[in-house]
Amino acid sequence: MANNLTFTMIKPDAMADGYMGKIIAQIQAAGFAFNALKMTRLSKAQAEAFYVVHAARPFYGELVDFMSSGPILAAVLEKENAVAEFRTLIGATNPAEAAEGTVRKLYARNIGENAIHGSDSDENAAIEAAFFFSGLERA
Repeated sequence: MANNLTFTMIKPDAMADGYMGKIIAQIQAAGFAFNALKMTRLSKAQAEAFYVVHAARPFYGELVDFMSSGPILAAVLEKENAVAEFRTLIGATNPAEAAEGTVRKLYARNIGENAIHGSDSDENAAIEAAFFFSGLERA
């Protein structure tokens, strides 16, 4: 059975480009409820810790630098089959390959600055949500 929670971050590029409100509205219009929400800025060490699963990948350093370059909006979202539904809403990692109307097709700059993060599994959603939010910060 699929989990009803997922984790997302609106990334520094979309924040800098002024898309936060439009992305939140799109998330809500798709039927997601916000369980937790905060704006913050990751330090380089925090970005390294969050993306440690990619440490051996060639893009890791660029990813860490990018994710610590400006504010992000972190959120825990609720909806039936949340992870899969949210992945559909945000679109392919590469915005050039993303479906029309998806968050990344609408707001991403490129594959590296792709506007939004979405958990890729129920397990990672729980880990990622716990990275940003304590139990007291969640509805």
